[in-house]
Amino acid sequence: MTLLDGKLLSENIKSEMAAEVVQILARGGKTPHLAAVLVGENAASQVYVSSKIRSCEQVGFKSSLIRRPAETSEAELLDIVRQLNEDPDVDGFIVQLPLPKHINEENIVLAIDPKKDVDGFHPVNFGRMAQGLSAFLPATPMGIVEILRRYNIPTAGKHCVVVGRSNIVGTPISILLSRKGYPGDCTVTLTHSRTADLPAEVRRADIIVAAIGIPNFIKADWVKPGAVVIDVGINRIDDPSKKSGSRIVGDVDFDAVAPLCSYITPVPGGVGLMTVTALLMNTLKACKGEVYTRI
Repeated sequence: MTLLDGKLLSENIKSEMAAEVVQILARGGKTPHLAAVLVGENAASQVYVSSKIRSCEQVGFKSSLIRRPAETSEAELLDIVRQLNEDPDVDGFIVQLPLPKHINEENIVLAIDPKKDVDGFHPVNFGRMAQGLSAFLPATPMGIVEILRRYNIPTAGKHCVVVGRSNIVGTPISILLSRKGYPGDCTVTLTHSRTADLPAEVRRADIIVAAIGIPNFIKADWVKPGAVVIDVGINRIDDPSKKSGSRIVGDVDFDAVAPLCSYITPVPGGVGLMTVTALLMNTLKACKGEVYTRI
């Protein structure tokens, strides 16, 4: 069994990006600029945004953080999005989700210029991805694809079972792994909470992507020996033995499943770190005009 080390991959990719930024600046190019909008005081969101800002510093990007109180109106947030769309120095930006309940998240996502949508959530980017066109890929699926690529894990002709059908992870990764080319050419089964005999479906998989958001959901007797397991889950559970009283686990029962696998991502230290790195990769692509031609 080999651990798919998201921390090591993330650091390697950041080093590559930092070196590329140095070259861009030496040629007289602009510093890549990622902006983040944080509304409210959601603790997890603050941690995520801080991690993104810190990662920008590591690779030589410019970063901007726009903080607004929870009572900010939807109209005010839409105005911030408009300003970022029109700011020529900002290559890409994110509006951290979830938003306060009085703000319609769909309206905000739709207002973001697809050319600056480095989260890859806008329907234009999703549609371009589905058609195999250049697009900003959603960060978590992009991170998963990069893990498979960097570890040279065979995917052609493999049966991949995705557990979870969200628009952020499950559905896009099912599209990406079914596309022509590497990593891809999988036969993909997209499963969810209404799938009949889910354990039997998962048991058929050469590659399992667990993204259902339930701690330790995938059990050892669901996993075929030698399978590749990608655990997207980040779940906090009670643990009296820890000083904090809790710990983070994935959607896979790691201790029981790991001995069966050829490869598996740990939680923490796997997909989560690659998600932030993928966001930076999208920002660099935006700066270089690789997805959309710069106007």
